[in-house]
Amino acid sequence: MKARIHVTLKNGVLDPQGKAIEHALGNMGFDGVEAARQGKYIELDLAAGTSKEAVDEMCRKLLANTVIENYSIELE
Repeated sequence: MKARIHVTLKNGVLDPQGKAIEHALGNMGFDGVEAARQGKYIELDLAAGTSKEAVDEMCRKLLANTVIENYSIELE
């Protein structure tokens, strides 16, 4: 069983890496990029039967800073 977790900064939180990506793409000639936000992707291999609630607790306690970050969980 896999869990795919996407962690992104909440709207309104300064994202200097996203701004750097935006500027770099513009400097490389990719003119269509109006904004970029960066985040992280975490993939976990889990024992069968691990609940989404357990993964949610992992996110809240370690994988995401819920003060400034949002996260979403996909279980497969």
